[in-house]
Amino acid sequence: MSWLSDIFSGGGGIRQAMREGAVIVDLRTAYEYDQGHIPRSLNIPIDRIRANIDRIRDLNKPVILCCGTGSHCWEASVILKEAGIPRVINGGDWQSVWRKVRN
Repeated sequence: MSWLSDIFSGGGGIRQAMREGAVIVDLRTAYEYDQGHIPRSLNIPIDRIRANIDRIRDLNKPVILCCGTGSHCWEASVILKEAGIPRVINGGDWQSVWRKVRN
């Protein structure tokens, strides 16, 4: 599935990735994450994404990115794809991702 279909599938790409065992990476600060987050998501703030590339790669799973507004997801997806992580989905804001994965 291409990144375009992930964006325009109305959450289908996210739900399919979850069926494949995807991990959700929340790019917000620890404080923001503590205020509310998707259960079992990993909190890796955007400024720490490069330092955690090996950790993310070692998961060997699709990655769904989310943040507060969706603005950091694009930046992180570029970084991860350039690092050779093949399946990265820009999920946008965390609450939208949460609505898609809990239903």
